[in-house]
Amino acid sequence: MAKYVLGIDIGTTSIKVVLLDINSKTVTDSFSLPTKAYIVSDETHAKEQDSVQIITTLNECIASLPIDKLQNVSRIGVSGQMHGVVFWKAQTVLYCLPSGCDWSGGDSRHLFSPRDTSHLITWQDGRCNSDFLSTLPNPDSHLSIATGFGCATIFWYMKHRPGFLSDFMVAGTIHDYLVSMLCGLESCVMTGQNAASWGYFNTATNQWNIDILKDAGFPVHLLPECVPSGCMAGQTCCEWHGVPASTPVGAALGDFQCSVYSSMTDRTDAVLNISTSAQLTYAMPLDFTPPNIPDPTSSISYVPYFDGSYLAVAASLNGGNVMATLVGMLSGWMNELEVEVSDSSLYEKLIRCALGVDSSDLRVSPTILGERHDPLSLGQVSNIHPSNLSLGHMTRAVCRGVLDNITSMMHPVFLLEAGVQRIKGSGSALSRNAVLRQEAERAFPLPVEYGQDVDSAVGVAIVFHDRM
Repeated sequence: MAKYVLGIDIGTTSIKVVLLDINSKTVTDSFSLPTKAYIVSDETHAKEQDSVQIITTLNECIASLPIDKLQNVSRIGVSGQMHGVVFWKAQTVLYCLPSGCDWSGGDSRHLFSPRDTSHLITWQDGRCNSDFLSTLPNPDSHLSIATGFGCATIFWYMKHRPGFLSDFMVAGTIHDYLVSMLCGLESCVMTGQNAASWGYFNTATNQWNIDILKDAGFPVHLLPECVPSGCMAGQTCCEWHGVPASTPVGAALGDFQCSVYSSMTDRTDAVLNISTSAQLTYAMPLDFTPPNIPDPTSSISYVPYFDGSYLAVAASLNGGNVMATLVGMLSGWMNELEVEVSDSSLYEKLIRCALGVDSSDLRVSPTILGERHDPLSLGQVSNIHPSNLSLGHMTRAVCRGVLDNITSMMHPVFLLEAGVQRIKGSGSALSRNAVLRQEAERAFPLPVEYGQDVDSAVGVAIVFHDRM
């Protein structure tokens, strides 16, 4: 009887689940749905998602996989959008089930829905502006603190809505929450990958900056217990969609690291990932040690990978979301003109128009969300003339701008000097957008290759397959 690893990725805009055959190490089944979980917040610059909607979408995805294969899942791996934070009530274990959710279902398909949880405050949250961040203590870490990072968000709530925090006793990323509920954990465990994305975490010691945070009045009881990336968090506390009770569940991993794991087949590879955001990364030497203090003005950071190793990464806030913004802008204009067209249809038409334009002298700087190392930067359109105002020129220029921006953060010469010999492309936006792929191939003096089954859901399944 075949056995499988179930891989789950809770992304910013969609959820994907896969089944990886243990013997062949190939994906046999996969399913993905958009979460449509963004909510309107009363707070200016807030970016929040409905935790209930996220888990509802996850349940739909899992239920779409063959139940006979789910009944033969021997391990579960979970990854998800980093930096964000969700809060839930203190756990009271009753019949081995956590109190942060409600379980329901029949004999063969149990599922859970969130209860007593907050919204997910995502990595895109912009409430912690530069003035606010300047009031926070300096971290004992080589990584800077930025808006949208879990610890910065908690500091913001301490100052502006302290009563909100008093309602909760546990916090984690949305994928940490999923693991806690599946395993019936009384608290939250978090890998170094996700902890580093929250800030105030020292990757050399694998510890939170407890003393610094305590001195600042931070509610340190909300900090999860840190565990090594790639270890197990526990076992399923009961049957889930056919997956047997007592199935081992890995501690949640970062979606970025898992996407890289699915793509990087050689240490001389660099990975270009463009999904909602964009990253360009390569593996540092195994004996690399990051600097002791952060450089908030640097566009390159060093994030923990596996087994004490690091990735050098240029992590842009502006990726596939820029194209989504263009589509949304055009859709809004057309609605005002009383013309109806779906966003998906409009997206495909823009790509077709751009494929008919081999190049454009229209220039688009796509930094509409700023960048962590330059939060005040804004998007710009320049070199406009009557001959380059078509939708094809605009779409081509936007796609080129996304590549120009990420390569300005990590120049191709930098990759060559690091010994990189090939670019591996991954990410939903890159796989969907042929124009982005063309611009990627023009941006690098290296071959650019695209593989099948290269994404975070596959990556996290492979991680826990390799560690069986």
